[in-house]
Amino acid sequence: MKPLLAAGLAATLLLGACSGAEAPPAPQPIPVRTVTIASQSVPNVIELPGRVEPVRVAEVRARVTGIVQQRLYEEGTDVRAGQPLFRIDPRELRASYAQTQAALQRAQATAANARAVVERYRPLVEENAISGQEYDAALAASREAQAIVAQIRAQLEASSLQLGYTTVRAPIAGRVGRAQVTEGALVSQAEGTLMTRIEQISPVYVSFAQAASEVIRIRRAIAAGEIDLDANDRVEVRLTFSDGTEYPVAGFIDFLAYSVDQETGTVELRAEFPNPQNLLLPGEFVRARIFAGQVQNGLTVPQRAVSLTEDGGTVFVVDGEGQAAVRPVKLGAMVDGRWIVESGLKVGDRVIVTNLQKIRPGAPVKVVQPQSRPQTGGAANAQQPARSGGAR
Repeated sequence: MKPLLAAGLAATLLLGACSGAEAPPAPQPIPVRTVTIASQSVPNVIELPGRVEPVRVAEVRARVTGIVQQRLYEEGTDVRAGQPLFRIDPRELRASYAQTQAALQRAQATAANARAVVERYRPLVEENAISGQEYDAALAASREAQAIVAQIRAQLEASSLQLGYTTVRAPIAGRVGRAQVTEGALVSQAEGTLMTRIEQISPVYVSFAQAASEVIRIRRAIAAGEIDLDANDRVEVRLTFSDGTEYPVAGFIDFLAYSVDQETGTVELRAEFPNPQNLLLPGEFVRARIFAGQVQNGLTVPQRAVSLTEDGGTVFVVDGEGQAAVRPVKLGAMVDGRWIVESGLKVGDRVIVTNLQKIRPGAPVKVVQPQSRPQTGGAANAQQPARSGGAR
C-alpha cells in the first residue's frame, strides 16, 4: 500500500511542476496606422516676439504762447488732418495783427506820396528846372518807402500766421490721444508745450529682432540653394496674439537693418500689417511667424503623432522587429496641422499616428493600411503661393 501512495504523490508533484513551467501567451500586436517620412519642400518658418508700432506719430505742440480756451476734440477718437483740436486765446495776437496792419497802411501812404514826388520831378529835371541831385534824392526816398511797405507786409503775414496758430489743428489723420493740457493752462511757444499726440494705426508696423547668426545662416542657405525664394521677393509674416488667437491678415517685411546691435547681437526687422478694424494696438506684444522661403528636403509629421515634452517632442516609430520605439525629435514650427521636424527622423521612418494611448516602447504592433507617403499638400504647398522673399 505504501509503495502505491508514494508513486501517486510523485506523479502529482511531477504534473504540477510541468504545468508551472509553461510560458505565458505572447501579447497580441496592436493595430496601428503609420506615415512614412519622405522629404518635401516645407516653409522656412522663424518665430520671433514682436511689438506693434504706429506707422506715424505726430506730437501736437503749441506754436504760440497763450492761454488754452477750449479743447475741441473727443479724446481717443479718430481725427482728420487739419481738424481743430484746441483754441488758444487769440486776443493779444489779434491786437498785434491790427497794429501791424495799421503800420502797413501808413507805410503805403508814405510810399504813394514818395512816388508822386518822383512823378512831379521827372519833367522838371528834363527841363533843368531842378537839379539832378534833387531828383535822385526823391527817387531814393520812393524806393525806401516801397521797401518799408514790403517789410511791414511780411510782418503782417507773420502776424497772420501767429494768429492762425491760436487754433491748433491736427497735422495728420489718425487716433488722437488724451489731452496733455486743460482749459486755462498756459502754453509756451519757446518751450513747445506738448498738447496731445496723434497715431496712425491703419496700417501698423510690427518690429522684432532676429539673431545675427540666424540671418547669416539663412543667407548661406539661400546662396547654397537650400532655401528657395519667391519671385515676388516678399517675406510673409503672420501674427498670434497673447491669448493664442491668430491675427487674420498677413503682413510683409518692409525693412531689414544692415547693421547689428552691438549690445544684443540682433538685427532689426519690421513688417507692415493692414489694420482695418484696429485690432492691433500700439505697444502690444505679439508672436510673429516669418515665412522666409521654402526649404528643400524638409521633413514633417502630423500633429497627432507628436507628444510634446520640455525638450521638444517624441514620436513612436516602427522598428525593424515590428515593435514600437520612442524617437525624440526637435520640432520647428507647425504649418497646417503638421510639425516641421528639424532633427530626430530620417527619410523612410514609419511614424505611428493611431492608438498612441495603447502602445508602449517595445510593444509589438501591426501596421494596418499604412500610408506609404505623407500628404504633402498641407504643410508644404498650402502656404507656398503666399510665401515670398527671404531675410537678406
